[in-house]
Amino acid sequence: MRIGLDYRAATAAPASGPARQVLALERALRRRPDTETVLFTEAPLDHPHRAIAVAADLPARADADAAPPGLRRRWRFEAGFLPGALRAQKVDIYIAAAEGGLPVWRKPAAVRQVLLLHDLFRLTLRRPRSAPWRSLASRLIDEAAIGHSIASADAIWTPSRYTTAECGRLFPAHAHKLYVLPDALAPLPAPAERSRLSRPLPPRYWLLVGTREPRKNADLFLRAWLDARRQHYDTPDLVVVGSPADVPAELQRLSGVHWFERIGDDELARLYLDAERLWQPSYAEGFGLPVLEALAAGTPVAVAEGGALEEVAPGDMPRFDPHDRPQLAELMIRLSRESVVGNAEQRRAFAQRFAPNAYAARVGALLDELLKNKKK
Repeated sequence: MRIGLDYRAATAAPASGPARQVLALERALRRRPDTETVLFTEAPLDHPHRAIAVAADLPARADADAAPPGLRRRWRFEAGFLPGALRAQKVDIYIAAAEGGLPVWRKPAAVRQVLLLHDLFRLTLRRPRSAPWRSLASRLIDEAAIGHSIASADAIWTPSRYTTAECGRLFPAHAHKLYVLPDALAPLPAPAERSRLSRPLPPRYWLLVGTREPRKNADLFLRAWLDARRQHYDTPDLVVVGSPADVPAELQRLSGVHWFERIGDDELARLYLDAERLWQPSYAEGFGLPVLEALAAGTPVAVAEGGALEEVAPGDMPRFDPHDRPQLAELMIRLSRESVVGNAEQRRAFAQRFAPNAYAARVGALLDELLKNKKK
């Protein structure tokens, strides 16, 4: 059996969250017996992935960025390149690893199609800092691309029950295709020595990972932390993995907040290991990998209610309303005084439920289910 995998994320941004999941899926597929994995991507002529993947030429930048954003580039890959490439490679199953990405037309009839759908926030959340016409155009394109892929997929794999429920709510006619495939937790490298970090760490700190998108809720979280700090002097410092430019100017240089940008995995591992607690305040999250990475280091977490984050945190870890700033500040004050519930080994054991072996087993079961349905 030949399985094709959408490898574009791994080519374009290998350190990103989507790329890490594509790489985890590739490793799981290569472990499956009697299966050959074929990678499909787009890349410049000198890119090393052209030696391991079936690659479309990357369009010139001016063409790729034409308005609406990325439309011509996606059309060339998904309508112009992919159908013929799947046919030429005699692929039996093709897995699209983006919110859209399945062939637009002329797909070989025998090919089974899987959509790896992380979330639907492109359809359900407003686009910040965007002109109204551009926001409308992007939404219409996303609705068409995602809607097409959901309709044409034989199976839709989502990382959480939350995303499954959202997809079923927005596309009820295709709810029968939905299956949960939790994201894989890849082991981080050995933690970097503190002396090799880009900046010194405070002796005691909480950790926040991710600030780029408004749904990460860094603005409200920082304001709640500042409230707690003013009321209780012993509230720990805050280490933030992200850019100060992602938050308002008045929050960019707070005393006690330490920003880390563009750090390596070994530095991130050190931040997880030494943190007193990871906070994940996102009001919309498709999965929540930083929570599991912290738990794998034995570090306690506190997560926002109402989304996928609750699925990736043990039941004894604190939850909070991501929209209630006073409640969050009160929780911070309380947790800065209390002892941590549970122990590090219990937290590491919880994270192992999402380790590569468990992920590969789930991928195998879903593929078996897909092939079984084909025979019916």
